[in-house]
Amino acid sequence: MNRFILLCLLCILVACEPAPQDADLKLTPATFADLPGWSQDDLTAIVPAWTRSCQRIMKRPADSPLGPLEAAGTNATWQAVCAEYLALESPSSERLRTFFQTHFTPYQVTAGNEPEGLFTGYYEAHLRGSLVRQGPYNTPLYARPDDLVMVQLGDFREDLKGRRIAGRVVEGNLKPYETRADIVQVKWPHNEKVLLWVDDPVDAFFVQIQGSGVVELPGGDTMRIGYAGQNGHPYYAIGRELIERGALTKEKVSMQSIREWLAANPGEASQVMNTNQSYVFFRAIRGEGPIGGEGVALTPDRSLAIDRSLLPYGMPVWLVAEHPSAAESPIQRLMIAQDTGGAIRGPVRGDVFWGYGEQAEAMAGQMKSKGQYWLLLPKAK
Repeated sequence: MNRFILLCLLCILVACEPAPQDADLKLTPATFADLPGWSQDDLTAIVPAWTRSCQRIMKRPADSPLGPLEAAGTNATWQAVCAEYLALESPSSERLRTFFQTHFTPYQVTAGNEPEGLFTGYYEAHLRGSLVRQGPYNTPLYARPDDLVMVQLGDFREDLKGRRIAGRVVEGNLKPYETRADIVQVKWPHNEKVLLWVDDPVDAFFVQIQGSGVVELPGGDTMRIGYAGQNGHPYYAIGRELIERGALTKEKVSMQSIREWLAANPGEASQVMNTNQSYVFFRAIRGEGPIGGEGVALTPDRSLAIDRSLLPYGMPVWLVAEHPSAAESPIQRLMIAQDTGGAIRGPVRGDVFWGYGEQAEAMAGQMKSKGQYWLLLPKAK
């Protein structure tokens, strides 16, 4: 997942249409009594995510800003709060609630005066693969090639923060990299850069959207893979492509319905997938994972991908959104901003990490939820 993170996810995948988010981010002070469900959340579930973010914040230069949001202040402010948090020993939910209420003030985020936005979901994919080409394992997933150059445009211009391009240097000039079609049709110069082989080209396509996965190897071992780079071409929604072809309707399109169509139409599947020119390269991940844009392992149900050009990593966020399952109560939980994604654009926009497994895939695939959120900012001393 340090993908830039191409968790382009359900919104891009199924061509859903979020509410306009062109307006400026606006913060309105609130109280914890204003947060729906605040007193019911089991805050012990936030400990892994918040601990990882705090540990990372503690290592950053104290006088530098936490991120692009001026109201978030400097790392020094957060380091003081994190130091107190990290000193807590096995805190209960109520003790954590008291901690956040003591040290933070909630601020509702709006796009102009609009508090509601779109929240989607993503998950860690499951694949079957092999380190060598054999039997059913004929679809390559490539490691990052040495000549891929990825440029963070925000390093050069403030107004381009959160945007990037990628390509190959040719005679001193940065030129576009090969498209997805070129790469999967082995019409590029790095066919030897295979990380592993998988048994399903559709699974290979979807793991590039999710940005990470767990690969089941012959003999029962597993290998976790994560984002290592992207070819620089924009992502195109194959859900939109199938709608335009009349293969699916806007009402019925979802991650699951797209998978079903691709499986039922193998003769057209490759051409449809190649209408998306983006291609993601992977690396082996050892230890905990998947890894988000913040550089820490993500926590199911508690890690949130945000618009990195607007909000900092490591910030606690109170999320209230429709649950993807109609049978479930609305989502009302504390989360930590730890990731980003190509489709996550706008002040009120987020992507919920659901974890690994069939249930996580089902929730992520269905999630196109209206919601709103509040940022928790340290109180002024």
